[in-house]
Amino acid sequence: MADEPVSQNIVRAEGRVDALARRRLFGHPARTVWFTGLSGSGKSTLAFAVEEALVARGVACYVLDGDNIRFGLNRDLGFSPEDRAENIRRIGEVCRLFHDAGLVVLTAFISPYRADRAQVRELHPEGGFTEIFVDTPLEVCEARDVKGLYAKARAGEIPEFSGISAPYEAPEDPEARVDTTKPLDDCVAEIIHHLGL
Repeated sequence: MADEPVSQNIVRAEGRVDALARRRLFGHPARTVWFTGLSGSGKSTLAFAVEEALVARGVACYVLDGDNIRFGLNRDLGFSPEDRAENIRRIGEVCRLFHDAGLVVLTAFISPYRADRAQVRELHPEGGFTEIFVDTPLEVCEARDVKGLYAKARAGEIPEFSGISAPYEAPEDPEARVDTTKPLDDCVAEIIHHLGL
């Protein structure tokens, strides 16, 4: 991954509306809330439920979901380690834009590599990124198998499947850890309390 843009004849444009003005406008700080966990752990379900609860509280927020992003922005990427890294790099940049806009962005991505998640964190100011490990046991994720992916991965039909034929590196020190074997409302309340929004 290149640290500098390929194009050399560009200059970053700066507006006159800063983070404080946006915080006054929205009434809350910007935040990127990064849900990571295995397929079937409940990341998307949790992110959309948290979004609903935050909107009810007047928080301007939006969910970026892994599958949804692959229908558009990242439709040219597969699941090789290199494509996974590029997927998360692009999402990280989108999150930074949402953060700069003063919004709360909730992401639901397996994002299996610690280094990729760390790079996204580095794009944010101190306190602007919250990593939440959706810590659901593999056997529970596999039993849910709502998309039928684990069965296909076990049959060798899906290569590079996180937790089966590809690694998943669990967070070592996330800001929060949630167990989605508990009722959804309890998980949402736990996240809302942790975020302080």
